[in-house]
Amino acid sequence: MSTLAAATPLPPDVRLMNGVTALLLAGLVLSGLALAVHKLARLPVFAIRHIQVEGEVSRNSVASLRANALPHLSGSFLSMNLRQGREAFEAVPWVRKAQVQRVWPNRLKVRLEEHKPAAYWEQKAEGADANSEASAERALVNSFGEVFEANLGDVEDEDLPVLAGPEGSSTRMLSMWRQLQAVSQGLGETVERLDLSSRGSWRATLDKGAVLELGRGDETEVLARYRQFAASITQITSRFQTPLLTADLRHADGYAVRLRGISTITTPAPKGTARKR
Repeated sequence: MSTLAAATPLPPDVRLMNGVTALLLAGLVLSGLALAVHKLARLPVFAIRHIQVEGEVSRNSVASLRANALPHLSGSFLSMNLRQGREAFEAVPWVRKAQVQRVWPNRLKVRLEEHKPAAYWEQKAEGADANSEASAERALVNSFGEVFEANLGDVEDEDLPVLAGPEGSSTRMLSMWRQLQAVSQGLGETVERLDLSSRGSWRATLDKGAVLELGRGDETEVLARYRQFAASITQITSRFQTPLLTADLRHADGYAVRLRGISTITTPAPKGTARKR
């Protein structure tokens, strides 16, 4: 009866050499594939030939997009980094968001969303009150309450209000302005400017020049005071036949007003009377 001899194991150094050889061969294959893909991606057939722009684009022309975005695009159809492409288009003035997609074999499709201006923005220094002057440099606030930079000359024909407040308050201020504006329309007025101090005190300036101290509080409290004021102020101005200059709504039991040549204090009740001070 014969037996098979067990296979003699390879020496450790031989096994190590075989492993190193296998790794080197795998590396050479991968390097060759990477080089081939790199050369393939740079072939003229994969160069970007056309950029298709979609979306509501009214502030930018083809020329402005080409001048501002194309210099920042690099690579071919296969090698372009879409995230960098999106950032290049979003850096163009008036562009809020961009989506960039590849369209085989050599096109890019770009969908743009532009900022819709809702107000001018003036940022106040930390600790400033509602009466303090804001930064001399203006920016814009879009319909989402976001601050953005653009050429202010593009909106000089648009009747935009001014919002002036601490950094990060633009969204809250736009919401407040919209609600105050809805009440003001019943008075035939427009809130031309709205200030917010770092301590939360509101101040509104109407388009006819009246300045209203609205005081502190959340939106509900401030709006309640303003609605009381709006419900009775026309009775006072009609009685004295003189325009409103200032109003202080921070009183607990009413509000104080200053008409041209007259100072008064009154409660917001419809039949309240005004008295000279």
